[in-house]
Amino acid sequence: MKVKKNDKVKIITGKDKGKEGTVVRVFKKTNKVLVEGINIVKKHVKPGAVSKEGGIISMERPIDASNVMVVGSKAKAKPAEKAKSSKKVKK
Repeated sequence: MKVKKNDKVKIITGKDKGKEGTVVRVFKKTNKVLVEGINIVKKHVKPGAVSKEGGIISMERPIDASNVMVVGSKAKAKPAEKAKSSKKVKK
């Protein structure tokens, strides 16, 4: 998996397409990543022994790693960009 914790990523598909965030956690077995502020869902919680109050809470859910693209300074240059920068001299 190319995505690592603390990488800055951009969402390329789904309801949050175009948004950017930082990777909080990587789930290697399921090939998913948890991105800060992305894929927010509402969860209905019943009152119980742990929490006395019930209600609706917002929480982040993991997104598939294939739906994110690494951006920023940590991202490596593409091979095509490297080839353009090096000049070949004809003899």
